[in-house]
Amino acid sequence: MFFSSHLNRFLITSILILVLVGCTGSSEPTAPPPADELILYDWAEDVPQSVLDAFTQEYGTKVTYLVYESQEEAIDQMRSGQAYDVVVMESRFVPLLVEANLLAEIDFGNVPNFKNISANFRNLVYDPDNRYSIPYNWGVTGLVVRSDLVEQPVTRWADLWDPRYAGKIAIWAGQSREVIALTLKSLGFSGNTEDPRELQAALDHLLEIRPHVLFIEDFGLAESSDLMASGQVVISMGYATDVIVGQTKNPDITFVMPEEGALMWNDTFVIPANGPHKYTAELFLNFLLRPEISAQMINEHYYPMANEAAEPFIDPAIRDNPVIYPPDEVLRNAELIVPLSVDGQQRYLELWERFLAKTG
Repeated sequence: MFFSSHLNRFLITSILILVLVGCTGSSEPTAPPPADELILYDWAEDVPQSVLDAFTQEYGTKVTYLVYESQEEAIDQMRSGQAYDVVVMESRFVPLLVEANLLAEIDFGNVPNFKNISANFRNLVYDPDNRYSIPYNWGVTGLVVRSDLVEQPVTRWADLWDPRYAGKIAIWAGQSREVIALTLKSLGFSGNTEDPRELQAALDHLLEIRPHVLFIEDFGLAESSDLMASGQVVISMGYATDVIVGQTKNPDITFVMPEEGALMWNDTFVIPANGPHKYTAELFLNFLLRPEISAQMINEHYYPMANEAAEPFIDPAIRDNPVIYPPDEVLRNAELIVPLSVDGQQRYLELWERFLAKTG
């Protein structure tokens, strides 16, 4: 009896140990702690500092914000092996980066707030299934105009070539693709054409205004608004934000959707393949996709985001502003800038270089 009792106790204890060990072995691995630092590579002042501070406060991760001046610069840095955790990239460049094996696949198990992204922005041609990118913000490129300084209403891209405004027109220095696209649209072509004859026509047309144009930074809101408010610039390509900021300095600054069709753009978040803190990057993206955080970004910078769950938190004055959120009928003839073929990329690059060098 004594032996049997002890044997039973031994067996029961052994079973309990095995059960406990088995439970421990089958449990999900615990998530790693957030990294001490996360490197964000983006346009200047694109993500509000208040949002970065909120992420740091909650997770203890310092966000180091590095700035590029053009998407081409960002891509060159990524190709050279520079390490970043999150990069903001225009959608049309995503296929190029995927083909070059420069992007990591996103683990959406760590980004459950992706559910907040509008269906209109998912599974688009540049990244089917969103394996490598998360839609960020979007908008329209149109014309910013000093309405009191033009002799007749400005309605078309072609008005940039009006000789009455020579020396008082501005284009973006860091957005060659948009400049070429608007020029193509002004000639009645697609803003995405790769036809050599149409591109040559665009170059010839651009060279006509080359001596009379000012180059500004597309994210230089202070520069853009000051030039427009002072009257040094009368017509410029621009975003809704240029108008919102500009009108605080001069109420006669207005936004025009060109009759030939505005240009649509959208930015994405991507995680570089060599990013050192992938889990923390996904944690950061999930944080940005919280409805109230996305709304905070919209309320501070006036760019719509693809996060439809953020709508109840957006300032109604912004949400109902047709300059920031253009109605569908205005967007009907707008054209989204899409990826080019390898040959097309080379043609556009050569066109821009010849434009800057003033050679036809």
